Amino acid sequence: MKRTFRFLVLTGTAALTLNAENWPGWRGAAGDGISRESGAPLSWSKTENIRWRTALPEPGNSTPVVWGDAVLLTQARKAANERLLLCFDRMTGKQRWQASVPWAAEDPTHATNPHSSASPATDGERVFAWFGSAGLFAYDLKTGRQLWKRDLGRQRHTWGYASSPVIDGERVILNFGPGDRAFLVAVRKTDGSTLWQVDVPAGKGSAFANWQAEDMYGSWATPVISGQSVIVSQPRTVVAYDAATGKQQWATEGLGDLVYPSAVAGGDVVLAASGFQGPVIAVRRTDGSLLWRWEKNKGFLGSAVIRDGHAYWVDQGGIAQALRLSDGAVQWTARLPRAGEDNGVWSSPVLQGDRIFIVNKSGATVVFQANPTRFEALATNLLEEPTNASVVIAGGDLFIRTHEALWCIKARHTPK
Repeated sequence: MKRTFRFLVLTGTAALTLNAENWPGWRGAAGDGISRESGAPLSWSKTENIRWRTALPEPGNSTPVVWGDAVLLTQARKAANERLLLCFDRMTGKQRWQASVPWAAEDPTHATNPHSSASPATDGERVFAWFGSAGLFAYDLKTGRQLWKRDLGRQRHTWGYASSPVIDGERVILNFGPGDRAFLVAVRKTDGSTLWQVDVPAGKGSAFANWQAEDMYGSWATPVISGQSVIVSQPRTVVAYDAATGKQQWATEGLGDLVYPSAVAGGDVVLAASGFQGPVIAVRRTDGSLLWRWEKNKGFLGSAVIRDGHAYWVDQGGIAQALRLSDGAVQWTARLPRAGEDNGVWSSPVLQGDRIFIVNKSGATVVFQANPTRFEALATNLLEEPTNASVVIAGGDLFIRTHEALWCIKARHTPK
């Protein structure tokens, strides 16, 4: 009787863990980088508090997504001319299935941005993955069986692509680009048919060093769903579209030619930033009216996270900052604790409660307090493997994709 009771308690607890918050797409359920559960670990190392580590075939920049007991990750195998979608068991890290898309045609990208850098997205039934010129694909979550494929045409840019698909009800929305062909498209998630498409005009930036003017223009940002709107940062402009029709609701100029971070909404404010030390703007979510603008930033690749009227960011150099969302006033700046050989940051912060998790390019995750008055580092955790991906929190566990492996760090409250 005692053994049966213990079994029921443990299996029930495990079920609760698996049924905790999913992380179904880039930056989580709401696309804002916020985990609305509790219990994420504070401290770990490559040998402590590790649930599992699963080796990956090649480096990659995409961030995993989690639904129930499945962890999903896009991956390229350059030598085999393959784009992959991989599914792993959340509790063991063992691979369940693999979907492969052959693609031998030449697709330019930068060495620091391997192909398949867009994260997948899932609704718990289907998984959607964009592989650039190879197409947009839908797979069955349980089996990996291909459900449909859309050939959206060629995607070509010197630095490749990164925007992830976003699910909104019965729609999948994708910011296709950058390059001479760029557009925002919504397709029906059941069959991939186009519901609406808005073309983004090609443009040119200012030639710089060895890069041509065409290289210095484009958006790698992932769209954000806010109410009935799709908000996306495009070159020089942040735009809101009606999610159902694609009709433009408002557009506000003020960004630069290169846009890396995704916009993020907090209350009635949308914060959008350029890459390459370009401008940052904040607009009113309802009508796009400009609230404030920085002429130049220190260089953001990652997106911001917002809590209690303040935004927290970490630039490419590893400098964290807190700013007041209402007027852009910087409350503090601080260098993250140095950890590893490369202290630069390409990832985006993740917020749980009053703690912010950010991983640097050496695979060291710094946890600091979401406090607008001062910077306080709580922990620095080293995996000693390089990464450009972001932290994921689901079921209390923490997932990190490095260039060598996919890691799962144990939740604080794990059944024994």
